[in-house]
Amino acid sequence: MKKNFSLRRLIATFLLVLTWASYAQDGALRNRGEPLESVTTAAQPDVTALQVLADSGYATIIDLRRPEEDRGFEEQIEVERLGMSYVSIPVDGAGGITYENAELLNQALGHTEGPVLVHCGSGNRAGALLSLQQKLNGADNETALAVGRAGSLTSLESVVIQRLEEGPLR
Repeated sequence: MKKNFSLRRLIATFLLVLTWASYAQDGALRNRGEPLESVTTAAQPDVTALQVLADSGYATIIDLRRPEEDRGFEEQIEVERLGMSYVSIPVDGAGGITYENAELLNQALGHTEGPVLVHCGSGNRAGALLSLQQKLNGADNETALAVGRAGSLTSLESVVIQRLEEGPLR
């Protein structure tokens, strides 16, 4: 019985190490999307994922989470320590899916050279805001929505559709 327990423990440890090695190697970005050239969307990255992004040549991290949302570490400090730029555009759920915030995202994307990660807690806000950003840049509603879906848009899709139908106020 003791031998069997030790073997199970050894196998569990091996699988954990194997999972961690895979995690560290691919950057482990949950809900990763590649909606546009040089733009990646994802859920909240951890320190390991940020290191992988920096090592892969990413230039900027755009954080759409509100300041009070727990990241588990000081993201701005870590991003800047790794030599990347950090941009914060706090998006407050569905109410924050606005053309004003999309314009802030548009400006941030326009000032970056190199690959960019746009993230929130799950990737949903990132995809939603990218849809509106695309509409601001002349995309039709169908194309803008497709970009959002490719960028991890999920439960905010109905909000995005409504905003796209309303169009930007200019």
